[in-house]
Amino acid sequence: MVRVRFAPSPTGFFHIGGARTALFNWLYARHTGGTFVLRIEDTDRERHIPGATEVIFDSLRWLGLDWDEGPEVGGDYGPYFQSQRDTIYQEYLEILRKSDKVYEQEGAIFFRVSHEPQLIDDLIHGPVYRAEEKDFVIFRSNGTPTFHFVNVVDDAAMQISHVIRGADHLSNSSKHVELFKALGVPPPKFAHIPLILKTNGAGKMSKRETGALVEDYHKQHFIPEALRNYLCLLGWSPKDDREIMPIEEVVRLFDLPEINKTNARFDERKLAYMNAEYIKNMPLEEFLRRGKELFDVRADEAYIDQVLTICQEKLRSFTELGHFVEYFFDENFERPQSEWEKLAKFNPRPRLEEFLGAADALTAFNETNLEQMIHDLSEQHGVKTGDYIHTVRYAVSGRGVGPSFYRMLPVLGKERVLSRIHRTLEIFQS
Repeated sequence: MVRVRFAPSPTGFFHIGGARTALFNWLYARHTGGTFVLRIEDTDRERHIPGATEVIFDSLRWLGLDWDEGPEVGGDYGPYFQSQRDTIYQEYLEILRKSDKVYEQEGAIFFRVSHEPQLIDDLIHGPVYRAEEKDFVIFRSNGTPTFHFVNVVDDAAMQISHVIRGADHLSNSSKHVELFKALGVPPPKFAHIPLILKTNGAGKMSKRETGALVEDYHKQHFIPEALRNYLCLLGWSPKDDREIMPIEEVVRLFDLPEINKTNARFDERKLAYMNAEYIKNMPLEEFLRRGKELFDVRADEAYIDQVLTICQEKLRSFTELGHFVEYFFDENFERPQSEWEKLAKFNPRPRLEEFLGAADALTAFNETNLEQMIHDLSEQHGVKTGDYIHTVRYAVSGRGVGPSFYRMLPVLGKERVLSRIHRTLEIFQS
C-alpha cells in the first residue's frame, strides 16, 4: 500500500516549490490508489509564524489537493502536528539509547553514525551512495528534537512507503537511512524531485522571487486549475508533450520514473499563457459567476452578462477584469493624451469623422454590419482597417486593447459609441 506524505513547516509563506512537492505526492497517491498524508513539522517553535498553518491548509484546498489523513481530517497515525508527538519521540529515543546509538554532549543528544556508505536507491536518480562522516544532533540542548530525527520517526511511525521531496534533501538521505536502520525499520523508497530554478535559471527560486508564493496567485484570482496544471510540468511531462491537461489525465499518466532528473525553470510567461487558456475555455456560466464575484457593479443583469461574455476570449487573468470592463459602466473614463498622440500615424481625426458618418447611417448596429462598414471605409479611403479600429477603440474606451472590436461596439450601443466619438473629437480639438 502506497503511503506518501507532505510535511511543510509553518515558518512563512507557502512557496511554489512546496506546492509542487505536495502536488507530486498527491498525484502519486491518486495514481496508485494510495494514501496522501499531511503532517505539520512545527517542532522549531522559534520560527513558527502565526497564521502560517492556515495559509498551508487554504492553499492546498485552493489547488484541489485534498489529504486523506492529517489535521482537520484525522487518521490512525496522529497526532499530525509534530509539536503534539513528544511522547512518540521519547519512545523512539529510548530505542536508540538501548542499542547505544546515542550519547549526550553539552546537553545535546548526538546520534552515532556508522561511517559506512549508505545506499539511497532513488527512484529518480538511481543508486546513490553517501557516507556520514560526523555524528549529528537529534535533540538540542533545550530538549527539542531536530528535523532529521522527527522526520525519520514520523515516517516510520506513520508507515510512509515513499518519500517524495526536493533534490536538495538528497544530501540528508544518508542520515535518514542510518536512523531507519538504527531503529530497526526498513527505509521508505526515496524519490528526489528536481529543484525549481528562477526564471533566468540562476539558482533555486526563493520565497523572495516574484511569483514564488502560492497565496499571491490566490489573491490575484488566478485559476487554481491552471497553476496546478503548470506545476505538474515542472519536472514531469507526458510522453506526447501535451501541456494543458485535465487533472484526471495527469493522475492516470503520472509515475515517479517519468520525473526528470534535471532542474526545472520557472517561466512566468508560460504560466500566464496557461491561465489565459483556462479562462478562455472555462464554461461560460462559470466565467460569468467568477466575474460577477470580482467586479461588483450595479447594472442590468443581462447587460453585465453581455459585457463579461465578450471579455472571456481576451482576458489573461481575472485581475485585469476591472480595468478591462470599467468603461462599459462609466462615461467618465480617462482618455490619456499620450495614447492619443500615439494614434497620430493613423490620422485619427479624419478616421473618426468618417466612421461617424458611416455608422450614423447604419440601420442595424451589429457585428456583421460594422465589420462590412469598416471594410468599405478602408477601400474607399485607401487606408488599413486597423486605422479605424485603433482610433475608434481609443475613442470609445480610452484603451488600446480590449475585447473583440466588432463585439464590443454593439454591446456599448450605437448611441453611446457615437456620443463618445464626438466627445473625443471635442477633447482633442487640434
